[in-house]
Amino acid sequence: MEWLHGSQRSLRQLLRISARNYERLNMTTDAKMRDLADRLLAYEANLGKALGSPEPAMLVVYEKLRRSLCEFAGVAGFLSLASRAMTLAKAEEPRVGEVQISGDGSLHGLGKMEHPTGLAKDGADGCAGGGGVEILIIHILGLLLIFLGESLTLSLLRVQWPGAALDDSNSENGRKA
Repeated sequence: MEWLHGSQRSLRQLLRISARNYERLNMTTDAKMRDLADRLLAYEANLGKALGSPEPAMLVVYEKLRRSLCEFAGVAGFLSLASRAMTLAKAEEPRVGEVQISGDGSLHGLGKMEHPTGLAKDGADGCAGGGGVEILIIHILGLLLIFLGESLTLSLLRVQWPGAALDDSNSENGRKA
């Protein structure tokens, strides 16, 4: 019986270490995805200004992700990913629950959201920080990173955003330096 108590102690220690490692991984992934989402949003905001587009950058990014991922994984695959991302986003920002994902993956109910959350309207630069759609985008990117890995995720994103700097190590030919 002595070994049982020792193994329970070891198991508890292992679980604590695993939980700390998971939290560190989650924070690193979250920070990476926030940075990547910010890059995509800034790119679309600047492009929208240059083209005089009234479309909010967050919706443009979401729609490009939706179209690209529907081609890659089908509508059902995208809906599954977007639904999980929505669940994660609601945990972070409960008011995101007012937005629904339709059968084709598009977003509905954005008009119900008020400006302070950054969900219905963009900030002055066309890119609101911390809005519900931004949180949703961050979680979609995070899930892609988990399921596909960094290389394939960035490859998919480069199809929709060929001119965007998606990582810090882009060289002129689009490969990591």
